[in-house]
Amino acid sequence: MKGKAIGYFGISLCCAASAVCMQGCASSGDSGKTQIEIVQYKPEAAGYFDALEEKFNAEHDDIQLKISSPNDAMTILRTRFIREDYPDIIGIGGDINYSYFVDAEILADVSDYPGLQNIKQAYRDIDEALELVPTDGSYAVPYVANAAGVLYNRDMFAEHGWEIPQNWSEFTALCAEIQSEGILPFYFGFKDTWTCLAPWNAMAVSLAPADVTKQVNRGETNFAREYREVSEKYLDLLQYAVDDPFAYGYNDACTAFARGEAAMYPIGSYAIPQILSVNPDLNIDSFVMPANDSADLNTLNSGIDLQFCVMADCKNKDAAYAVLDFLYEEENIQQYIDAQIAIPCKEGDFALSPMLDGMTQHIAEGRMTDYQDHYYPSEMAVDAQIQTFLLQKDVDAFLLKFDTDWLRYNRDIIRLVQDYEKNHGN
Repeated sequence: MKGKAIGYFGISLCCAASAVCMQGCASSGDSGKTQIEIVQYKPEAAGYFDALEEKFNAEHDDIQLKISSPNDAMTILRTRFIREDYPDIIGIGGDINYSYFVDAEILADVSDYPGLQNIKQAYRDIDEALELVPTDGSYAVPYVANAAGVLYNRDMFAEHGWEIPQNWSEFTALCAEIQSEGILPFYFGFKDTWTCLAPWNAMAVSLAPADVTKQVNRGETNFAREYREVSEKYLDLLQYAVDDPFAYGYNDACTAFARGEAAMYPIGSYAIPQILSVNPDLNIDSFVMPANDSADLNTLNSGIDLQFCVMADCKNKDAAYAVLDFLYEEENIQQYIDAQIAIPCKEGDFALSPMLDGMTQHIAEGRMTDYQDHYYPSEMAVDAQIQTFLLQKDVDAFLLKFDTDWLRYNRDIIRLVQDYEKNHGN
């Protein structure tokens, strides 16, 4: 075993990972059926997965499927891993946790799963990029993605004749025009620190290298250089936002936008169901964050919102693959993307929500870049750092702390990268 998970995922998990063959979860129960258990981390989609479980079990005589959608699923999973109590399949996002799980060798290589070939290459590339160091094999099957940019009130834009901006100068000019007409351009909910990451990610994908964290880990650059423009432009947006955005939370911002109190809301597509719960009739569309001065250099911020990984401990891979085949049936995926305003990772003729119309060209062309924060360790609390930065408005102090904390919280990963390159080259 690699044993590299000690520094950043905990000694207990590393020990559990070294014993992945000790305890199996796919087994034949009293019914004689093979039992397959999935734990997935999207509690807001629990109803969808409950229905899928019922449908699968009604159609299969040889496999009994159980799907759990608990709150705080990642904490539950870590606890189960420590106890060597592995489900057969986990449903997680494409973020740093996936990186840790791959490195701890607790996920099965699913390169032999035929359905993987039907997944869009852009999302398979995202998973590969998330590996801390290059690792042979494939360890996840992406299911759906989301996208972050700018949601806007389509009716309000049509009424005032506002055009969708293509670059940064057009964007700020639009904000000034909206403001001059006595309308609030943006609503933010920065009381909830995680919302500070939404505009940050949407701008960073067009202004910083996609692999900036890996470049920093290799000692080729630093964040003070690569994130300066992102930081300065983020501060520029505050002049067009609600007064004291730190007094309002995510639900406040969604509600205000739903009620027409702002023309735009820089957030991800994941916020649309919450907004529509307040105003189902709101005519929403979206566009790619035009952070770059050149429209051609703007990319859509899109990452894997949900993917399925078979655990290395799974005793019946064929049964697990049969479950994956069912999950990835076009009808089932379409139901999910309809309910969650999601983007399918599978190739096919899927109908996207019209609320993503302004992003569909980028999606079709694969002009998408993963969220920068998917590479940030949770211990670094980058969302809170950004919130503090937006309050203090000191770019130099923020970037200095970012670089300092990165070295502190990523020292084990940096050492891992250095050891890899010593043996394999860059």
